[in-house]
Amino acid sequence: MAGSFDFSQFINDSKSTLVSPKDYFSSMAKEGGLVDPIIKAVVYGVIAGVIYFVFTLLNLSAFTMFGGGAVAALIGPAIFAIIGLFIGGVIMLIISAICGGNTAFEANARVVAALMVLGPVQALFSFLTSISFYLGLIVSALIALYGLYLTFIALVNALNAKENVAKIFIGILAVLYVLSLYGTFKAYRFAGHMGQQMLEQTEKLSSEQQKALEQLQQLQKSLEKMEQQQKE
Repeated sequence: MAGSFDFSQFINDSKSTLVSPKDYFSSMAKEGGLVDPIIKAVVYGVIAGVIYFVFTLLNLSAFTMFGGGAVAALIGPAIFAIIGLFIGGVIMLIISAICGGNTAFEANARVVAALMVLGPVQALFSFLTSISFYLGLIVSALIALYGLYLTFIALVNALNAKENVAKIFIGILAVLYVLSLYGTFKAYRFAGHMGQQMLEQTEKLSSEQQKALEQLQQLQKSLEKMEQQQKE
């Protein structure tokens, strides 16, 4: 597609990728130049950036941005989306090669561009972290796992990878991701437990210091009383 970018088709493709990925990736164009996938990646990146920016302004984000950081939330995603597209295209090409699939860079880049639809979805649910760390992490994990599922569908239907090999490869990635997620849960709980212990110890120390201060005050009063009695 050397002409203008079709935003109507972009919206339809985005819906199809999320709702009926098998149909979309089976009929997805694998050639036509890199302009379309680059624009698609940039649009997804900017949409995600705008969502994060709005949530930051509403204090609904786990991250805080000031000044230039807020502006970067609007400009940065476009740059990172392009970088991510090309790096992701290389990674997808390697995965496709391992699974016996298409090794043409453009085809793999187009798959990556389609998968980047999850960026705005992830951003849309990012506010949950401000409500509950666990809830936000679980929803984020479910989206990431769905991303792995979409990757499997894309490998088999768009890149003609061997289904069994792709299933094993994506399954291994899913297991590794779940294990890393479990480690994150454990680390967060441990940090919370340690923080609670430190808080309790601080409160206990403050209580003991208060008692010691009261005892010193009582001792001072007793000494003053004894001095007064001696003078009399």
